[in-house]
Amino acid sequence: MNSGSHSLMRSRLKIRQITLLAHLDEERSVLRAAKALGMTQPAASKQLKEMEDALQVQLFERHARGIVPTSSGEILVRHARSILSEFDLAQQELARLQSGLSGQASLGTVTTPAANLVPLAIQLLKDQHPGLLVSVELDHSRSLLSRLLQGQLDVIVARIPDPVTTENLQFEPLCDERHAVLVGAQQTLADKPGVSLEDLLEYPWILPPPGSVLRERLAGLFMQQGLPLPANIIQTQSLPVITHLLRATQAVAVLQYEAVQPLCESGLLSVLIRDLGLDIGCFGIVTRKGQRLSPGGRALLDCLRAAADRVYGQEAHPKFERLLRRQGNVESRKIIR
Repeated sequence: MNSGSHSLMRSRLKIRQITLLAHLDEERSVLRAAKALGMTQPAASKQLKEMEDALQVQLFERHARGIVPTSSGEILVRHARSILSEFDLAQQELARLQSGLSGQASLGTVTTPAANLVPLAIQLLKDQHPGLLVSVELDHSRSLLSRLLQGQLDVIVARIPDPVTTENLQFEPLCDERHAVLVGAQQTLADKPGVSLEDLLEYPWILPPPGSVLRERLAGLFMQQGLPLPANIIQTQSLPVITHLLRATQAVAVLQYEAVQPLCESGLLSVLIRDLGLDIGCFGIVTRKGQRLSPGGRALLDCLRAAADRVYGQEAHPKFERLLRRQGNVESRKIIR
């Protein structure tokens, strides 16, 4: 098919002709396909000939018992069905739009905001737009940033691990984190005062995967104290998995205290070291500069900001905001109240 045929296809093929293709394939008869569309047989035959002339290929072979699609016809029929399916989906979305926002929105988050900020934001979003499909993915910051820049996620709640090299992002700072060492209430060292990292080396450690900022800072802390990394490691970022393992085993984990505060206050988890002093930076709401969000994506962003106002109730973190301005690559803004 030459370039002229491509332009003819775009300019001459109409939805009614595409629909006719699907019916011709189903009915294997020009007469029956025409009746299904409320057309006369001559009109259907004329439209089929116009398509074949425009594309310069034969789409159907005529036999005594009806018609059969050629190899070219099978290709066009397959794409015709795909086009009709997309139109059906569009009609469904338009119908849902009349009764409220629909469509979809995608969010990526690191562990800590997944425990409080993100559930509240989704609750606010679904209260306003129950027809909206919301996808949430939990991962470490670098992976989320990569997927955001590739257009696979609308919004993320994460850190900017390297502001010097990360460009084309807009960052709305939310909160710093203090990380505590936690165990289950049944763990041997639970509630024992003066526990050190060296005391914990013999126990299983639950750590985020390599590449996460927290994993890197922990490795640096062990090195600074002249200690090897724990040999017995479980890798996960799932907060439910982490808390269940802590309550069921002798494992040790490093978590942001506020993320598991209810479990600590209820006596299910025990804090061994209140603050490790890890400087892993501020997390915040991240979007691409100049990104044109879908209606669902915009609604998600608005609800994240509203939820952040309730959860953190403070202005953007000034220290990290000044850092971003010095680097000059990442645009930082205060949350719209």
